[in-house]
Amino acid sequence: MKVLKPALGMFLFFILIAPFTGCRKAKTGPGASGKPLSITVEVFDRGTDGGKTNPGNNAWTDWIKKKALEDENIAVTFVPVPRHEETQTLNNLMAAGSAPDICYTYSSELITHFSELGGLIDLTPYIDTLLKDYNAFLGMDPGIPGERLIYRYRDLHTGKMYMIPGRYMYTASQNLFIRKDWLDKLGLPLPTTKEEYYDALVAFREKDPGEVGKNRVIPFTMTIDVRWTVGIILDPFIDPYMSMKERWINTVIDRYILLPGYKEGFRFLNKMYNNGLIDRDFPLYKNDEPPANLLKSGMAGSFAHNWDHIYRENTRILEDLQKNFPDAELVPIDAIQSIDGITHKRGSPPTSLLWFVPKSAKNPEAAIRYANWLSRFENYNFLQMGHEGINHEMVNEIPAIKQVSGPWIQNSAGNGDYAFNLNGYDLGDPDLNARVLANSYGWPPEIITEAYRISSTNADPGPHIPAKLLAATPIQQTLTDKATVLYTAAVTAKPENFDQVWDDGVKDWLISGAQTIIDERREKYIEPGSINK
Repeated sequence: MKVLKPALGMFLFFILIAPFTGCRKAKTGPGASGKPLSITVEVFDRGTDGGKTNPGNNAWTDWIKKKALEDENIAVTFVPVPRHEETQTLNNLMAAGSAPDICYTYSSELITHFSELGGLIDLTPYIDTLLKDYNAFLGMDPGIPGERLIYRYRDLHTGKMYMIPGRYMYTASQNLFIRKDWLDKLGLPLPTTKEEYYDALVAFREKDPGEVGKNRVIPFTMTIDVRWTVGIILDPFIDPYMSMKERWINTVIDRYILLPGYKEGFRFLNKMYNNGLIDRDFPLYKNDEPPANLLKSGMAGSFAHNWDHIYRENTRILEDLQKNFPDAELVPIDAIQSIDGITHKRGSPPTSLLWFVPKSAKNPEAAIRYANWLSRFENYNFLQMGHEGINHEMVNEIPAIKQVSGPWIQNSAGNGDYAFNLNGYDLGDPDLNARVLANSYGWPPEIITEAYRISSTNADPGPHIPAKLLAATPIQQTLTDKATVLYTAAVTAKPENFDQVWDDGVKDWLISGAQTIIDERREKYIEPGSINK
């Protein structure tokens, strides 16, 4: 990891204090002089529990209103939308013609639905005019060679584009965790292969290094959401030599059931289960709470989840474990290799919230200019970092985010509800971004940095083909439910029945609609290199 030079440290210092100085850029663009242009902007309403402020009226919105007015002569009003009711609320607002001038959501399907009804403005004409800063901020698309990220959701047939993504700043997605203190007690090293990992779990079961009771120890725990909570074990079994085209075509509703090698991943889990290494009650666990409690109580030796799951303030898994067992160590490992010897992992996609402009917008160009204004470093950087001494402290020349109460509390991490152009901290350099991320946890930064490094190693978000896909929408829930049933049945089947259970489940899945989705994806596939603006 490189060390910040003093000059860079001073650069960051001046960048961070810039929003508080008296300097302002000259007003530019339409409406920059004369009467302000008024716009409305969606903001998630997450309630006020935990000291959160009114999302439409607080210190942050005051700052935005003042600076957007000074820089762009745009008067901003925020429209709160309940976070957990956003789909229905946006549907209602769009139907009534009263949606905010800028709306956002995580659902591309919802935006496509609005566009098909003719309710959205085509944003393509503004890319090279009013969205130059936003385009530069997003950069290139890691999932579409040679394409810029701003064009990811462009309709390949019409050339129109009704949504633009925010940028997700990190590649880390999942980690596999294990009790290092149990390994130390048994004289075992951290596993570096799936065979060593399997053998470590067997040793946990047989020797009970945590002294929780030989019949009570749980080598590995997970939930019924097998594809996610065991994804880091399953995904490396997928054939790494498969073409991007075949991988994309046969990935149905983000399930890898039909990809070569995935079945063998489940055979490995089936072996674990039948050898007493997997928590036998996992089919009863509908959420993360039961595995978390098993980890905190010292009964479980390993599990997999989000790369930072054990360090989070809202889970307190490692914190509570160490309260109960001060010498306990739960650490990430990089042990599950593919047939090519590489620890392939699922990476996070490069996009976050998607924003759009309804045709009902009274000042659509001002709304688009506002999104562009938001993508300038000086603006989103202050929204993320805030005031030194209040929202962050400088630690080794890198901002360390503080827990805040009072008017400058951030209702969401990094103020992502206002800075919808990005998710994750951005200081202009991936190494600095990882370091500021590490400083945002209540753990030594080197622990977080190492967990991030392991999760990011060989991580790939997979290909993205910007085709308009419609076949999955009416059958997605049916296929999701059937996939869950198949996963559970495959893990828990008797070894001699495994092939029959898996093959029958796949046949049923194909008949239930997966084949229709595959046929559509094959028909609409386009080589990324042939996509032209």
